[in-house]
Amino acid sequence: MQELSCTSCGNRVLVEKYSPTHTSIQWLADAEASCPEFARQAALGVDSKWIPTCTALRDSIEEAAMKGVLETDALRSYPVPGRLD
Repeated sequence: MQELSCTSCGNRVLVEKYSPTHTSIQWLADAEASCPEFARQAALGVDSKWIPTCTALRDSIEEAAMKGVLETDALRSYPVPGRLD
């Protein structure tokens, strides 16, 4: 996963994108505390697990992919138990 900052609010997340339709995001901080869009929804009583995405973050990821900043064709590698490399 690659670290990426939202161009709107500066929130940092880890991202992997292997195709136009595949995007995985790992938040590095609580989404409701670090993302204005999630905070607005939370203030309206929406639980963060029901918020599908932050549009500003999604746009930031798409822009990074188009500019080549975010790798989109890297081979996946998974840890192998007992293997240190």
